[in-house]
Amino acid sequence: MDRLTRQEPLLQAGRAWPLGAHCDDRGVNFAIASSHASAVELCLYDDSGSTETARLALPAQSGDVWHGHLPGAAAGLVYGLRVHGPWRPDRGHRCNPHKLLLDPWAREIVLPPGGFDWSDPHFGADAVHPQHMDMRDNGPRALKARVVQDRVDWQGDRRLHTPLADTVLYELHVRGFTRCMPGVPAQERGTYAGLASDAAIAHLQRLGVTAVSLLPVHQHLDERRLAQMGLRNYWGYNTIGFFCPEPRYAATAVPRDEFRRMVQRLHAAGIEVLLDVVYNHTAESDEHGPTLSWRGLDNCAWYRLQADRRLYDNITGTGNALDLRQPRVLQFVLDSLRYWVQEMHVDGFRFDLAPVLGRSGHGFDRQGPFFHALAQDPVLAGAKLIAEPWDLGPGGYQLGGFPNGWLEWNDKFRDTTRAFWLGGDGTRGEFALRLAGSSDLYQPRRRPPAESVNYVVSHDGFTLADLVSYDMRHNEANGEDNRDGHGHNLSWNCGWEGPTGDPEVLALRARLQRALLATVLLSQGTPMLAAGDELGHSQGGNNNPYCQDNATTWIDWAAADTALIDFTAHVIHLRKTLLPLGERWYTGLPDAQGRHDLTWLRRSGAPLTADEWNNRSSRILGALIGAPGRGGAPLLLLINGRDMDAAFALPPGDWHAELDSTAADGRSPWRRDGADSFWLRARSVVLLRDAGG
Repeated sequence: MDRLTRQEPLLQAGRAWPLGAHCDDRGVNFAIASSHASAVELCLYDDSGSTETARLALPAQSGDVWHGHLPGAAAGLVYGLRVHGPWRPDRGHRCNPHKLLLDPWAREIVLPPGGFDWSDPHFGADAVHPQHMDMRDNGPRALKARVVQDRVDWQGDRRLHTPLADTVLYELHVRGFTRCMPGVPAQERGTYAGLASDAAIAHLQRLGVTAVSLLPVHQHLDERRLAQMGLRNYWGYNTIGFFCPEPRYAATAVPRDEFRRMVQRLHAAGIEVLLDVVYNHTAESDEHGPTLSWRGLDNCAWYRLQADRRLYDNITGTGNALDLRQPRVLQFVLDSLRYWVQEMHVDGFRFDLAPVLGRSGHGFDRQGPFFHALAQDPVLAGAKLIAEPWDLGPGGYQLGGFPNGWLEWNDKFRDTTRAFWLGGDGTRGEFALRLAGSSDLYQPRRRPPAESVNYVVSHDGFTLADLVSYDMRHNEANGEDNRDGHGHNLSWNCGWEGPTGDPEVLALRARLQRALLATVLLSQGTPMLAAGDELGHSQGGNNNPYCQDNATTWIDWAAADTALIDFTAHVIHLRKTLLPLGERWYTGLPDAQGRHDLTWLRRSGAPLTADEWNNRSSRILGALIGAPGRGGAPLLLLINGRDMDAAFALPPGDWHAELDSTAADGRSPWRRDGADSFWLRARSVVLLRDAGG
């Protein structure tokens, strides 16, 4: 098998497109891109992937694509690739024909018995003399691809295209969400089928969320360090299969079919499905990492390299970064996105470390080829596109810098809101600015408020319950001596670190959680909740549980705070029916009848002055909303972030309470009945409606 077979009667020339392996009525066509290869071998295996049965040279080359057609072949065929070409790590070339490579376009990955093992033969460079290639054959234990041909009856399923004004995002982990959920069949807990279960959907509908944003479900590997420690990459930001659902989240033998059924069920319930995707790097890590696919195919065409070409440009913190300046890399990302929209019916994507995708040779470029290609693609039109707007490279913080049509995780909203409620530094005006869509970030570029994704908690950091229970991170279980995770959390433990039975501390924590939830859900923009925050889920103070596939991260439904669930559902209902702060930018100017669309008030009822706007000590303000998003009567949003009650003078109107966050369920029977002021309790959010407006 070591000799390259250049003449093989079974393999015909075929065609150079589409890339990957694709069935037709005569056999299977293979097309593999490598601009520096001198030859590419197609290695065929038995059904288990254990035994190589044939090694065939791809007979044709069109530009940088090597291709061949295998007559009589069909779906189910298992294969890998070997690439002959330059081994010059000093120049960025790492072709090593002793390493069997996975097709980047693989639709199904065949794992060796017992799973991928991180043994030394998977590494392309000699461990002692890395300038030399490792000559050991990794074929028997390598990752391989299986040819797939799906015929899917979607039974009329379509993407939902929920308007942003109606969208409430809910970030969840497929495994952790239902791993302990009652009502889900035991064999389906922690799987796609579990998320599609009646119990899971009932909870989502009870809340009223409109879209689930799934942490990575592309097939991934556990890093070598984690595997050696007996841990797993729970979050999944280490992709190996960009067209493959993670099989560990499947209860059945064909994960992609189970994933499709999940999408159908969620769509039927009116819930969109968004995927957290990782197109900024791969699981091959840096120059010390394994040669699994891209590195061996065409290293310097796939990855961003430093100027000397030996080392990787690690702007992701993971060891490598994909180079979307290269046409084939751009094609790969777009093909993957289209696959998940066309073949899996997902509704949108959240892009991890998204500035990487727009980097030119001179930094981030919002007019870069990736953004232009995406904007004109008819398949991806209408998909929700959400950026994590930062990476680790120079100029990597790009909040507000993405093209029109993109949403962005707004960490300024997160940090300002945490600081306001939990005792951090900030001004009343900064809080109001974030509450009303962050106009400083989006309005100058003619972007709507909805493109700000407003959140105070995501998977990355403390849960909501932990945010008000811990001053310090407690990440010892991650095996990094508590050095990992954010050190600046803007959290407050309310006087006691961690669990307590003190009723005053518990009551304060509960009140703050409700105030934080109400702030997110009533804000102008697109709100996002993290799964479990609506029921008091704790991770024991671990603010970076990326490797904790256990009770730390699995939502503890048995300890759910049902009153907090009801409160969250009530506020989401108010958002849907009233949309207090609407879809357009507010001006603060009067209309023809002299009514202002939005006026910020101090507790005396008078408009805030510039000095009061910039006051760093006051935490009391009101928003008189003359033009709510759903129309109808004026609304008055009152906020008290202080630790003392205060009287807030009321403007004219027949005011009725729609929300009082000091109540466990958020409901209040309060009516004005001639009162001059509203007694605004400490650390509360109140929404009043003018019933006579």
